[in-house]
Amino acid sequence: MNSSEPYRIPGLELIDHTFKAPLDYSSPGGREIDLFVREVRDLDPESKEKPFLVFLQGGPGFRAPIPIEKTGWLKRALTEFRVLMYDTRGNGLSTPVDHQTLVLEGNAEAQAAYLANFRQDNIVRDAELIRLKMSPSEPWSTIGQSFGGWCTMTYLSLHPEGLKECFIFGGVPGLNRTAREIYEGTFPFVEERNRKYFEKFPMDKARLTKLASHLEQNQVFFPNGDRITPRIVQTLGMKFGFAHTAEEIHFLLEEAFVKAGEKEIISHAFKVGLQATVRFDTNPIFAILHEAIYAQGAASGWACDLVQKENYPHFDDYEDFLFFGEMIFPWMFDEISELKPMKMAANILAEKSDWPSLYDLETLNRNTVPVACAVYADDMFVNVKFSRETVDAVPNMKAFYTSEYEHCGLRVGGEHLFSRLIDLGRGEVER
Repeated sequence: MNSSEPYRIPGLELIDHTFKAPLDYSSPGGREIDLFVREVRDLDPESKEKPFLVFLQGGPGFRAPIPIEKTGWLKRALTEFRVLMYDTRGNGLSTPVDHQTLVLEGNAEAQAAYLANFRQDNIVRDAELIRLKMSPSEPWSTIGQSFGGWCTMTYLSLHPEGLKECFIFGGVPGLNRTAREIYEGTFPFVEERNRKYFEKFPMDKARLTKLASHLEQNQVFFPNGDRITPRIVQTLGMKFGFAHTAEEIHFLLEEAFVKAGEKEIISHAFKVGLQATVRFDTNPIFAILHEAIYAQGAASGWACDLVQKENYPHFDDYEDFLFFGEMIFPWMFDEISELKPMKMAANILAEKSDWPSLYDLETLNRNTVPVACAVYADDMFVNVKFSRETVDAVPNMKAFYTSEYEHCGLRVGGEHLFSRLIDLGRGEVER
């Protein structure tokens, strides 16, 4: 472990830590990767002795939050913890996976073999490796947002001895649910979000039909050179799972066209705004391993694409335009330049059928670690039915079921919501 000297930003003291970890834990003497953890603590001198709380990020494929100010859930956490912002493998300042680095792994088979090491099982093994260096005599607490909840349940399966208490926000997985079941449960939620969106902004239905027609009849390109297609526009619906993003989409669409002499063309402002929402260029793990996080002993098989084609073909009808949700399709690896070199590896991973289990049901059936969860009734990303199955099946899990927040509850109501879960997990309030 290498650690920086403490440094300060307003209201916070930070220390940067780096670690070496095996790429493949079944070959501990082999290749290593870097892991980065940023320790965040209050300016109170006693903070140096506080226990650790590890943040497990959503995704997969995103780095830990950047601590800018002491607000929200972080403000509440720092009253009793030192917080570790953990860049999980492949992300942020840990050894990255992107279109620049993956090509160095060799051919598609080598790339796929490399990427297979970046799911939540190894994220958890990395976390436990870090704990044994930073807190060897004490288990620590975790806070998981979205995919961070998937990581939490894997942590409880593989290394429960490392955990004191866990908090999950919008991320309780269905332990036995396949990728296909996930998307069969997701599409109805997405249809409902579309209905609500067009009730709120009915003028956008015609606007989107016009936009889709224009994009089909004309070659229109992003500033990075990728062609803009109607289905790229459909990916804007991924934002439906967060507060106030319907308004963001509407106001982006209203400037889609601009007059250039006698012609209407797609505005540069719209191109830039749309491109900024397509995060696969900087976060490719989100695309290439998205379905793999559900895979256990079977291939994911491009489940979302199959469910859409078989059961929801009307999403292809741009005369009645509908947005997609948090969905990954194989065509993305044809249309997004940073994903194109990963196409063959993505197909190999989609057909991979020997994925190891992510959850040990016997261990979870004996769970003694207190786990408190915020489960959102209107969560577009995580099916509340599947979450409830898990909460009901695993001892010492308590859930706060609420319709007050959507998937971004931790972001918009963090201080209050985290306090609620702390009290719930410690038995100070009823669920």
